[in-house]
Amino acid sequence: MSQSPAIHDNAAWTNAAPELSVLIPFYRDDPGSLIASLDREAGALNGSAELVLLDDGSRDAALITRLIARIEACDLPIRLISLPSNEGRSIGRNRLADAARGSSLLFLDSDMRPDHDRFLQTWSDLARAGQTAVAFGGFSLLQAPEDARFAVHRSMAARSDCLPREQRALQPEKHVFTSNLLVRRDVFEAEAFDPGFTGWGWEDVEWAMRVSRRFKVEHIDNPATHMGLDTVESLAAKYEQSAPNFARVVARHPDFVSAYPSYRVARRLQTVPGLQAIRPLFKQAARSSLLPVRLRAFSLRLYRVALYAEAI
Repeated sequence: MSQSPAIHDNAAWTNAAPELSVLIPFYRDDPGSLIASLDREAGALNGSAELVLLDDGSRDAALITRLIARIEACDLPIRLISLPSNEGRSIGRNRLADAARGSSLLFLDSDMRPDHDRFLQTWSDLARAGQTAVAFGGFSLLQAPEDARFAVHRSMAARSDCLPREQRALQPEKHVFTSNLLVRRDVFEAEAFDPGFTGWGWEDVEWAMRVSRRFKVEHIDNPATHMGLDTVESLAAKYEQSAPNFARVVARHPDFVSAYPSYRVARRLQTVPGLQAIRPLFKQAARSSLLPVRLRAFSLRLYRVALYAEAI
């Protein structure tokens, strides 16, 4: 018989009537710093926002003890849900939405940090107005670590993720990530995340593709820093997980994906003889600290697209 999730609410939770629910999933990492950053806006929000945290099966008693102590000291209404086993990104976010009480949901990754002191107030104002179906606030690297081991990911993120609102809006569904994403409740009830996606990658973009066929997807300037930069090895492992997910998106939304450079290059690479033998060389080049960072980043992008070429 499966265990039920453990739930802990702080003192502010019971009587709150929020318009905005901030949904933060995590797995074996500590969202304490993010919670502290958000709680600094509690006074200005005056109960209009709540946090719902989901521990997706970390099984780390010390971490949960620290988090409970932290949320008890917070002024924001906070609920902590701890799952007995890992259920994955899509199912976890659907669980968070079920637990939320606000009319709008803000999906926020645990390794994000607001870039200004009106971050939640900006989202809360949009939630209160109720006119915004979907809005992505944007990424930055303002507070991200500058360690040399993260240089390749930093270069790639600056080029493809940390884009201005005007550029993101040209392909609104492509530049949607659940790391800083506002969704009105009725929109999410109409289109939830597909639990068929496993591992890392593409479940948020596929969701945005479905949603954009029925609702307007907007982009605004309300950025947060992505603190969780990866090493080349970690990023390559994520790309390896994402290849089957990319194939799933291609099968479902060929009209959208056919416009993406990653898809067009993957199709071309399918004609390259011996691609499977060549592919590890791209990863090897990305790992080499002797090469310029831009060349290493280009090599890692080629590695990702080569994986996609074999998957589709």
